[in-house]
Amino acid sequence: MTKSEKYKPFDVADHLEGLDDVATYLEIALEASPEDPTAVPRALGVIARSQNMSELARRIGMSRDGLYTALSADGNPTWATILKVTNALGLRLELHPAA
Repeated sequence: MTKSEKYKPFDVADHLEGLDDVATYLEIALEASPEDPTAVPRALGVIARSQNMSELARRIGMSRDGLYTALSADGNPTWATILKVTNALGLRLELHPAA
């Protein structure tokens, strides 16, 4: 890299192009969540940023800032918020037998 070259920091939100990408990213976060309970809310925050955060907040009845905060690394969203966000994104959380 030369002095004149500048690189934009990598942001997963820039690369989530469709519902399949979004679902895969959330599945990865779910797999990581036993070691990191913030993985799913943070992943939903990234997914929300890849969409229209303001429109998503409006659809679930929250302010944009409130949603952004809830889904940040320091956020602590309720289960109801997580379900509202996933539903508004067109996703459904399901459980299946592990065996």
